[in-house]
Amino acid sequence: MGSIARKKTGADYLRDPIAISLFLLVAAGIGVFIANGGLMIAGLFIVIPFMLIYLNRLFVNPRIGLYSLVVAAFIAIGLTRYIPGNPPLGLSIDGLLALTFIAIFFKFFYKKTDLRPILNDLMLLNLIWFLYEVAEFFNPLTLNRMAWFYLVRGFSVYMLMTVPLTLILFNRVKYLYIFLYLWAFFSILVTLKGMMQLYIGPDFAEQRWLAAEGATTHVLYGKLRIFSFLSDAGQYGAQQGAAMVVGTILALHLPGFWNKVLFGLMGFLGFYGMMISGTRGAIIVPGVGLILYLIYTKNIRALIIGAILLTGVYSFFRFTYIGQGVAQIRRMRTAFRPQDVASLQVRLETRELLQKYLADKPFGGGIGMAGNPGKRFAPHGFLSTIATDSFYVHIWADQGIIGLFLYLFISFYIILKGSFYVLARLETEEIKYITGALIASIGGIMGASYGNGVFNQHPTGILIYMSMAFIFMSPWLDDEMLAIKNKNKEIFRKKEKWI
Repeated sequence: MGSIARKKTGADYLRDPIAISLFLLVAAGIGVFIANGGLMIAGLFIVIPFMLIYLNRLFVNPRIGLYSLVVAAFIAIGLTRYIPGNPPLGLSIDGLLALTFIAIFFKFFYKKTDLRPILNDLMLLNLIWFLYEVAEFFNPLTLNRMAWFYLVRGFSVYMLMTVPLTLILFNRVKYLYIFLYLWAFFSILVTLKGMMQLYIGPDFAEQRWLAAEGATTHVLYGKLRIFSFLSDAGQYGAQQGAAMVVGTILALHLPGFWNKVLFGLMGFLGFYGMMISGTRGAIIVPGVGLILYLIYTKNIRALIIGAILLTGVYSFFRFTYIGQGVAQIRRMRTAFRPQDVASLQVRLETRELLQKYLADKPFGGGIGMAGNPGKRFAPHGFLSTIATDSFYVHIWADQGIIGLFLYLFISFYIILKGSFYVLARLETEEIKYITGALIASIGGIMGASYGNGVFNQHPTGILIYMSMAFIFMSPWLDDEMLAIKNKNKEIFRKKEKWI
């Protein structure tokens, strides 16, 4: 009997002179690249294999893109302080959104996809707002249309892309919980990093950032305003206020010991982080959130206790000097005593000036023409001299009273419809209070945006847009939870047509 031909192994191929020559040639080429490019090129060759593995997993499971989006929203801006050259890592949000859409397209290229998840009034309002933004590109008062491409991402594109991705990929209860766990984990991490800044001091990269630009807004009267690894103290304070609202409500109403521990810690550290941020406007986030939560409980006793608690907090800051020696409490107290804040008078005078300028400009002066973007793209324009600390003032200046009215209408519509679900539609306590917590956090961020531009910044913007999608999915998630509780999961699966 003839011998059976043995199949060549990888080791056999490597013994081939041609293979060895190719291997040495590639190694030499990589060496030349590294010698000429330095550590940056060497790092690139190390990162590329991991990126290829990540892309492979993303295209197999597009949900990885949304998990990554939440992570990037928290850490991308902070990472830029540690990388020489200040790379635009904020664009990683754009890249992840685009890659996730492409992954969905290829995953379901030969498979019929049910689009019912995105056929709702939230997506309709989302699209109307985006089309208004597109129309603003042609605003005749715009002095530099490059600003439109820079600003429209935060104003509408992130919302336009994040909402449908969440509706399509995260339309089950388990993904809602994963989202909440990610939010809790990073909120806790954000506060711990903030505590390091407060008690140990900023690290080398943060010191460099403060020396270059940050100190003018983050060191007041010799006291550091805590910003953790987020973009600034204003974003840090507002995000941690929202974390306090969500964590506290979930700790009170979700079953399970570890849920109560995790979300209780999220709520407590969220409150602590908000206080050490030195951001006055952040205090409105738990204030509005608590009011909405008390309404959702439909409990007269809880309403009375909550009213007493809110009155006590207001009285503490407004009428006492307790804790005045603590810089963070002293700064928060000025939010309740506007007569003590000279900057408030400047803001009021600025808004009066803006009102006169926009009296005959219902569509505003063009996206990106006001505030800091205006100084960059149209430094000689009138609106570039207007400080747009408030998110709503920014929309008003750029897009006029019509744009501001449309934006507020959409925001309040989301709050009101979500509140209807909580008060009259949802049956399971878990989904009802998760939905209520998400609405309360959105309401709080809307309130804080009156004084600061926090709504469309990272991570708050991404968290809010995903929360909006979950709110409008809540009836479906409630049905799934009911099926699980009643052990009728098979009946629910027969109804299911989504991914």
